[in-house]
Amino acid sequence: MMAVVTGGSRGIGYAVAEELVRRECQVVVVARDRARGEQAVSALGPASLVVADLSTIAGIQSAADQILDQCPKIDVFVHNAGIWPTRLVRTPDGLEQAFAVNHLAPFLLNHLLEPRLRDSATRVVQVSAGLFVKGRYDPQRTPTGEDFHRMRTYCTTKLANLLTVPVFAERWRNTGVTIDAVHPGVIKTDLGDTGGLLGLLMKFVKRSWAPPASGAKPVVRLAFTTGNGRYFDQNALAEGPKDPVLAQRVWDQAVAYVP
Repeated sequence: MMAVVTGGSRGIGYAVAEELVRRECQVVVVARDRARGEQAVSALGPASLVVADLSTIAGIQSAADQILDQCPKIDVFVHNAGIWPTRLVRTPDGLEQAFAVNHLAPFLLNHLLEPRLRDSATRVVQVSAGLFVKGRYDPQRTPTGEDFHRMRTYCTTKLANLLTVPVFAERWRNTGVTIDAVHPGVIKTDLGDTGGLLGLLMKFVKRSWAPPASGAKPVVRLAFTTGNGRYFDQNALAEGPKDPVLAQRVWDQAVAYVP
């Protein structure tokens, strides 16, 4: 089996890649940092690397092109890459960085790779976050970060991403491609790490959180499970966002960025 894991060079993504290798998958790790990615691939063994910046449309296109070159077939695709922004950063495309990485990147990759996904009957797993319930998507302001907030922006990007999961599920119905989303739990990673007193406080708080290997378990479980359009809180089926009007608005906005 061949599996692709975005953000697979560290944290939950690396733990997912490690478990997929243990299950005899050939893994393609998508990473932004070449040195970190090469180190991860070397440690994993039967794995290869795609280096791409998923915060830019050009970088997302590059990732898709490289994945197509390396993967004649994609059995499992895990959208794991994500950031928790601590300040407003706009990409060269004029988009808020977390919006681009957390939401737009998996959306565009699904579209750019869709023919290969359909040919492969791919199992797609979207790593999400239970904090989506705190999100407030503003179609006019969210994409460019005009409503930026150190906590709420992360939640909003996860909400946007999760709203499109059932739309993809319906789009791919009867094609063999399936997609589910999962909140992997509260996991100790470097997501959202910052400096100063707040950073020290968060490091102290995170000491009690579960390790990345724990977060990888529900993700890998879904990779080998059948189903479509569902949302899981770890291993339990949960209620995702239910707003089809907003979901279609989010979808239509994102489609406009497809290269």
